[in-house]
Amino acid sequence: MSEARTHYGACNLCEAICGLEFKVQDQRIVAVRGDAADPFSRGHVCPKAVALKDLHEDPDRLRRPLRRTDAGWKEIAWDEAYALAARQLYAVRQAHGANSVAVYQGNPSVHNYGNLTHAQNFLGLLKTRNRYSATSVDQLPHQLVAYWMFGHQLLLPIPDIDRTQHFLVLGANPMASNGSLMTVPDFRGRLKALQTRGGRMVVIDPRRSETAAVADEHHFIRPGSDAALLLALLQVLFEEDRVRPGRLLEFTRGVDAIRTVVEPFTPESVAAITGIAPGTIRRIAREFSDSPAAVAYGRMGVSTQAYGSLCQWAINLLNLLSGNLDRAGGALFTSPAVDLLKGQTNPGHYNLWQSRVRGLPEFSGELPVAALAEEMLAPGDGQIRALVTVAGNPVLSTPSGRRLEHALGGLEFMVAVDFYLNETTRHAHLILPPTCAVEHDHYDLIFHHLAVRNTARWSPPLFEKPEHARHDWQIFNGLARAYRRQLDAGQAPGLRRQLGKLPALAKQRLRPDQLIDLGLRLGPYGAWARKPQRLSLRRLKQHPHGLDLGPLQPALPARLFTADRRVRCDIPELLADVDRLRAHLVQPGPPGELRLIGRRHLRSNNSWMHNAERLVKGKDRCLLLIHPDDAQRHALSDGDLAQVHSRVGSLQVRVQISAAMMPGVVSLPHGWGHHRDGTRLHIAQAHAGVSLNDLTDQLETDPVSGNAALNGLAVRLTTAAIA
Repeated sequence: MSEARTHYGACNLCEAICGLEFKVQDQRIVAVRGDAADPFSRGHVCPKAVALKDLHEDPDRLRRPLRRTDAGWKEIAWDEAYALAARQLYAVRQAHGANSVAVYQGNPSVHNYGNLTHAQNFLGLLKTRNRYSATSVDQLPHQLVAYWMFGHQLLLPIPDIDRTQHFLVLGANPMASNGSLMTVPDFRGRLKALQTRGGRMVVIDPRRSETAAVADEHHFIRPGSDAALLLALLQVLFEEDRVRPGRLLEFTRGVDAIRTVVEPFTPESVAAITGIAPGTIRRIAREFSDSPAAVAYGRMGVSTQAYGSLCQWAINLLNLLSGNLDRAGGALFTSPAVDLLKGQTNPGHYNLWQSRVRGLPEFSGELPVAALAEEMLAPGDGQIRALVTVAGNPVLSTPSGRRLEHALGGLEFMVAVDFYLNETTRHAHLILPPTCAVEHDHYDLIFHHLAVRNTARWSPPLFEKPEHARHDWQIFNGLARAYRRQLDAGQAPGLRRQLGKLPALAKQRLRPDQLIDLGLRLGPYGAWARKPQRLSLRRLKQHPHGLDLGPLQPALPARLFTADRRVRCDIPELLADVDRLRAHLVQPGPPGELRLIGRRHLRSNNSWMHNAERLVKGKDRCLLLIHPDDAQRHALSDGDLAQVHSRVGSLQVRVQISAAMMPGVVSLPHGWGHHRDGTRLHIAQAHAGVSLNDLTDQLETDPVSGNAALNGLAVRLTTAAIA
């Protein structure tokens, strides 16, 4: 046996990007632990990081292209696979038009920098308006509101948790997620530091989550009513003369419009719908306002609901009008070493076109994924007949999964860039597997943009790429070359001239690491920016534990991308949507109805990490949590099977009675449902669970953004026979 070697890198499985120390011996990972010398994560690590070893060694992980044949799946060569994909996609396009080919990009796309730098080299050639991604079952309201208020979809305010005194958390569970749109490794440690310096965390959530359990204060709230609560908090600020934006007022417009629109949302008017007493609402507003440094933060629970855009708007307004936007201890904007905002790269655009069937709005070139199945199923001009998926499993992660898998079965052609034969890719005609995380280098382009400190870290590969394997960026370049040959053979000179102008042509000639080097040199700490750090990739590699570039700093108005360099509060689309919310206040729904919410677990990572035994072993986690009163009303005991019904489907699941649930609310975790035939996920199939998205409804959306309303779904329960 050779001597064990030590390697350092960052975990790219979730947003926390924790630094890791690997011990490698004889081409095997023998140990994974937190990197105590990482200035950002400081040795913190969660169970998912150790599963990087399992992912690398997983016998179910695909390593060569697979083609579906009448006799089953068959491995083929890479050049043959590229040619097949290009030929079939081009044939569909020629027969039915560019929009007959669709694209879906899954959540892991933003965790692999080769995906971010090179996917457009191929996907841009398709020239389709049918682009979809996990954005519209996640953070779309955040990006849309950032675009409207600050001028760029990536200009997201980040909680300065290390300096705040009052942390107001709505519909978020950073104890389980390690932060989300808030890159914050070791959240527990940072929370303890907040409390030690006399600060407080207040959590608003329909479940006493892992985060609520360690909070100073927790309040139940009825799912879908967060926007009403937030507008009531704003109403208290105006009513009690607590609106104090300070210097922000010089470059903020539309505050008077906010005063008018929140006036009807008194704490008394929203108490019934939220379940929070008027006196409590007033106290929360006053304590937030009186704190020397406060920040409000909301995530999945307030994003993936019917009022997601209103919620994110109101959270930004609460921070701004209390004087806590762009100040230490409040909500600040990052200054990342590779600045994706430099040059205004795709700042955003809204509703330039709509989905064909339902007329849902596009945002920044993507349509809401809630429309994907109907765009495949509804006949007519523009019907989707071919699909490209990238690192995604929408059957388990998007609304009405059973309907979507039915639609996938009718496609003329589907190609997937993925290293698993999963519940979605089993419908593909061709699967192209990239290397896994420890076989390629990495730089977190997105999550340094969302970090609670300005940081930078380069992760070298632990192992050389196997000769037969391809990195994701190599796959996209291979597909692009093959597709261009189809265009040439099809004699489309006008289109070729148009495509020849794409910046992707230049990017094909550069590797991802070369693009990162350019970004570092041009960035705010870069060699070409004449900054003291003189950052380049070579210099960053000299710091194997990463670099701490300092706390977040006030950056407005210079960081704004709005045309007039002002923060915009009076957004017409959101002012108009308040009327829909007001109607909801007087129509809270029938008594006794149940509302379904999701949840996540520290050892889960959406749908794709359930094939690691160390992450799924132990007690069953895919259970329906229900309050004791609701269990009694439905004659259910712990461990009983319940039948859960929604408009689009039903499923059987075992219940767990829990006082951590708000009465009238039930909860299922996200990402399970591995019982489908035709996959190669042996461990996941043995821990199959049920899919929340067999219940979620594609018609339930936030109409402003089109984001799926996965939380707050009306369901009913019946008892089921014991299995």
